[in-house]
Amino acid sequence: MTNLELIRNIGIIAHIDAGKTTTTERILYYTGLVHKFGEVHDGNTTTDWMEQEKERGITITSATITCFWKEKQINIIDTPGHVDFTAEVERSLRVLDGAVGIFCAVGGVEPQSETVWHQADKYHVPRIAYINKLDRIGADFENVYEMILERLTPNAVCIQLPIGKEDKFSGVIDLIDMKAVYYDPETNGKNYRYEDIPEFMMDQVRLYKDKLLEKLSDFDDEIMGNYLSEMTIEPKDIKKALKKAVTNNQIVPILCGSSLKNTGVQALLDAICDYLPAPTEIPDTQSFSKISGEIKNLECDPKGVFVGLAFKVQVEKHIGKLVYIRVYSGSLKKSEVFYNQSNGKKERVTRLLQMQSNKKKDLEVVRAGDIVAIPGLKFTSTGDTVTQLDSDIILSKMDFPDTVIAMSIEAKTKADQDPLNEALQLLQDEDPTFKVKQDKDSGQTLITGMGELHLEIIIDRLKREYNLLVNCGYPQVSYKETINKSVEVDEEFKRDVSGKTLFAGIQLRVMPLVKSNLSDYEQNNKVKVEILCGTINIPEEIIEAIKESALNSCGDGPLVSGNIENIHIQITGINYHPGESTDTSFKIVTAMAVSKAVHLAEPNILEPIMLVSIITPEDFTGDIIGDVNAKRGKILEVKDQLLKKEIVCEIPMSELFGYASRVRGLSQGRAGYTLEYHSYEKVPSNIQENILKKIRGC
Repeated sequence: MTNLELIRNIGIIAHIDAGKTTTTERILYYTGLVHKFGEVHDGNTTTDWMEQEKERGITITSATITCFWKEKQINIIDTPGHVDFTAEVERSLRVLDGAVGIFCAVGGVEPQSETVWHQADKYHVPRIAYINKLDRIGADFENVYEMILERLTPNAVCIQLPIGKEDKFSGVIDLIDMKAVYYDPETNGKNYRYEDIPEFMMDQVRLYKDKLLEKLSDFDDEIMGNYLSEMTIEPKDIKKALKKAVTNNQIVPILCGSSLKNTGVQALLDAICDYLPAPTEIPDTQSFSKISGEIKNLECDPKGVFVGLAFKVQVEKHIGKLVYIRVYSGSLKKSEVFYNQSNGKKERVTRLLQMQSNKKKDLEVVRAGDIVAIPGLKFTSTGDTVTQLDSDIILSKMDFPDTVIAMSIEAKTKADQDPLNEALQLLQDEDPTFKVKQDKDSGQTLITGMGELHLEIIIDRLKREYNLLVNCGYPQVSYKETINKSVEVDEEFKRDVSGKTLFAGIQLRVMPLVKSNLSDYEQNNKVKVEILCGTINIPEEIIEAIKESALNSCGDGPLVSGNIENIHIQITGINYHPGESTDTSFKIVTAMAVSKAVHLAEPNILEPIMLVSIITPEDFTGDIIGDVNAKRGKILEVKDQLLKKEIVCEIPMSELFGYASRVRGLSQGRAGYTLEYHSYEKVPSNIQENILKKIRGC
C-alpha cells in the first residue's frame, strides 16, 4: 500500500494466556486472510508456527503478518507473553506505531501485563485495551477496568460495555454510537446486528458515557464546550477527538469481548483503524548524526533519505539469516546496496519479503512505514541502523535485559562439536538475550539466558532444527562482577621476539562508573573507556588497540570469570617507542594493566535480582512473606486482588531454583508466581565468600 495514512503497524501485547494468539487468529479470519481459524489448544494457529509453540500452547517468537480491513493495511506483530521471551516484546515495541493490550476478564492486570505495558510506555506507543474472555466463570469487566486505572494508567476510558457476563455474556454496547451489538454464533461471529440498548443497562451506559465525555473534555475544547452546554455530541466528533488523544498518548480506550466465542473482534478491528495512528501521524523519529552527534528528527517520507532499523533476526533452515527491518524514511528497492551505520559494512538486497508468519511474499520495493524481511544479509544484527550510502544517520539501539541463568553444554560426540558451535552462534545472532561463553577454569561452554524455559527451548531447537544431541549441566546463576574503589596502575611490556624488541607501556586508572556522567547516547553502556593523555604522535591503530583490549578485558572478571560492569577505565599515559611498539604489544600491556587494576580495586560479585509476583489466597500470605524474607527477599508491595493477595517482592535468582514446589507447599497448591529480571546488585560479603567456596570446591 502506497498511501501511508492507510497503514497501521500494531503489536498484540499481554500476559501469557490472556488470548493474544486467539485474538490474532480471529482478526486473520474476519479480514479474509484465513478461511478457517485455528485454536491454540489444537496447535494449528497461523502465528504459532514453531513446533515448540504448538506443543506448549504458548507464543515463543513474535510473528509478523499483514491483513486488510476496510481499506486499511494492518501489519500485526503477535508477541510472546512469557517473561523468558521478553526481548521479543521489547524489539517489537521499538518499531511499532500502536499496540493492543489484551487483558483476561478473570485474571485482570497480571504481572507480565504490567511489564509489557511499561515497555510500551518507554517507547511512547499509543495503545487501546481489550478485555477478553468475558464468557469465562469469574469474569468481571468493572474489576479489570479499575485495575487498569490503578496499576497502568489513570487515562483509560471505556468505549464499550459488555451485555451480561460469564455464560450470560451475549454482546457489547458501543458507547459512541449508542447501540447494542450482537454477534451470530451460527456464522462464527461474522454476521452481527445492531439493536437498541437494553433498558436495564441504561443507567450504567449513561454513567460510562459521561466518564468518556469528561475525559475527552480534558483534551478537546470543542467537546468540552458542547458537554458543558449539554449539547448533543455527534459520534464522528467523539471519534475525531478520541483519535487525536490516543495518538498523543493521552487516552487509552477500553473495548471488550470474547475472542474464543467470536464476539467483539470486528469492533476491535474498527478501533485499530479508527484510533491507532498511521506512520505519518506519530511524532518524527529521533536520530543522531554519527559524525557530529547532533539530534535530527526523521520524517516518515518515502521520498526522503533511506533509514531503517534492523529489529529482529531469524534463522531459517532453507534461507539462512532473515533480518526484519522497519523502514522509517525513504525507500529501498530490490538489488540496491545499503550501508550499515553500526559496523561500517555494505550489503546488497537480493530479495525483499513481506512476512505472513512463516510464509513469504516477494516485494520489489519498500517505503517509509513498511516492515520488511531481507534474507542473506551477513553483517546486519538486531539493533543495527541501515541507511543509503551517503548518509551518517544512526538510530538509538534497543536495550535488552541481562541474562540471569547459565548452563554448561557439550556435544555428545566429537563429530558434533563444530556443528554445535556453529548452531550456537546462529542462535546467538537470532536472540540478543541468549549468550555463549567459555569458562576459563573448566574449559566448558556455558549458555546463558532469561530463565529455565528459555534454555529448555534452545536445547530443544538444537535437537530438532540442527539434529544435534547434547549433554547439559544443571542450571546455575549467571554472575557478573564490578569494582568498589578507584585504583591507578603503571604497566610495561617488553619482550624479545626473533631478535626484535617489542615494547609498550601504559598508565591507567579504574573506578566505579557514575551513570550521571554518561550522555543520553551512552546510557546503556556498562563499561566506559576514556583516553585522557595526549595522542598526537601515536598512530590511530595503537589507540584503537588500547580501547579494544580494555573493553575485551572486562569480559573476564577475577572472581567468577563474569563480565565486569559499571567500570570506568581512564588511560592516563601511553609510552610509545617507534619501531618497537605494535598494536599487539599494546593489546597485551592494556590487558595486563586492566587485570592488575581490577584485582586491586576490591572486586565484588553482582547477582541477578528477580522481580517476583506471588498470587495467593489470603490465608497463606504470612507464611509466604516469611519465606521471602528467609530467601534474602525484599517485600515491595502487597496488593488486594479479588479474593486473593498479590505479593510483589525482589528475590535473588540463586534463591529461586525449585521455587514452584516451595510456593505450592506453603499454600496447599493454591498459590502461583511469575518472575522477571529486575537488576544486578552487589552480593553481601558473607554470601560472596560462600559463592567463591562453592565455585572453587572448598
